[in-house]
Amino acid sequence: MSKKSVAVLAATGMVGQRYVSMLSDHPLFEVTTVTGHESAGKKYREALKSRGDLRISEEVGNLVVKATKPEAIDAELVFSPLPTEAASALEPRFAKRGLRVVTDASPHRMEEDVPLIIPEVNPEHLDLIEWQRRRRRWSGFLVATPNCTAAGLTLLLKPLADTLTLRRVIVSTMQAVSGAGYPGVPSLDIIDNVVPYIKDEEEKMEKEPAKMLGSVGKGGIRPSKIQISAMCHRVATTDGHLESAYIETEERVDLDEIRAALSGFRGLPQELRLPTAPSNPIIVMEQEDRPQVKLDRYAGDVQGMSVVAGRIRRGLDNRSFRLTFLSHNTIRGAAGSTILAAELMQSKGLLD
Repeated sequence: MSKKSVAVLAATGMVGQRYVSMLSDHPLFEVTTVTGHESAGKKYREALKSRGDLRISEEVGNLVVKATKPEAIDAELVFSPLPTEAASALEPRFAKRGLRVVTDASPHRMEEDVPLIIPEVNPEHLDLIEWQRRRRRWSGFLVATPNCTAAGLTLLLKPLADTLTLRRVIVSTMQAVSGAGYPGVPSLDIIDNVVPYIKDEEEKMEKEPAKMLGSVGKGGIRPSKIQISAMCHRVATTDGHLESAYIETEERVDLDEIRAALSGFRGLPQELRLPTAPSNPIIVMEQEDRPQVKLDRYAGDVQGMSVVAGRIRRGLDNRSFRLTFLSHNTIRGAAGSTILAAELMQSKGLLD
């Protein structure tokens, strides 16, 4: 089977480089186009601000960076980690031109005909694609993946919501500087500091899981009724978002059942054995001081694609519990989830 040609937009940015690295030697996809802004016209390798741990093949390194314009793209699939303003303007133009766009940018996530996908959580939401095409009268499509912090939270909530009736989730995050993009947060602002504000982050965390955990019907998505309250903090770690959640339920909570539901969870990507799907999308740790960002952000057989949970303990009563969990923000929270979503679409024939 021949590989699908793919374009990576904003490929010289932090997340764009992560896409290119993860697509190296991919069995289904081949990077044939990279785009950028100030770097247009340069060879890709020459345009990079290297972070040292990312793989760039010789073939991709020699690609000439193109301008981020629909007419410049010659590929069957487009991955978009564009900045918010550019994504808002450009992504519909790509889809209107007939391109299949999978984006981890934020502007179109909450639009009623745009699937917002975590492949293990809501693969059935891809049914919205046909409605989107008819409604907007375009031959391409636009599929979104969630905010990096909401991605880890929602993946964790899915098996819990399948097991229990979740009423309320109160979550506090400790988010890595790479979530701010390159060059990130100025060093004098973050060293010896914690910043208790990230623009628009709390709103995304409170709204996006309700869409992803909702049900799809003729009129679009019926959101989940789980209430989520988020408090977001930027901390001086490089990669990996750590979150602590307090969860209230309608039923009495058995902590062993919680652990079993999380560790036993598998989704459609695992059933299909998709290339970027980890065998265990959620890893439960028993050590009292884990997960830790430095030790666990790459846990699992597909590095960075598993959410790592631990410190599972009772809340104020027998209808509540607490836990801490970790997800890699530029892999599971960005490039990895988006690539996995494309693999799922390929398996469903949506890229043919």
